[in-house]
Amino acid sequence: MDKAHDVHSVSFAGTTMFLCVDDKQYEIDIAKQSVRLANATQAQRENFEISPTGYGIHWPDMDEDLSVDGLIGVKHPCPLVETPA
Repeated sequence: MDKAHDVHSVSFAGTTMFLCVDDKQYEIDIAKQSVRLANATQAQRENFEISPTGYGIHWPDMDEDLSVDGLIGVKHPCPLVETPA
């Protein structure tokens, strides 16, 4: 299985998410990304699952899913769509 990203860590301080992806650090204002995440408790924010491919992060307490591409502002081709040769 190909990995879209290598997500090393996810942490929170206030409404800022600190994300380490592919050996780069990102600070993300979660209020701009997700109302559910912005309104969540610290415990709910810290209960997350990273997809095996590194493509997304899931918060089961809120049933919220965010793509890593969207969080860090990059775009990968969909792994289910073959690109022409």
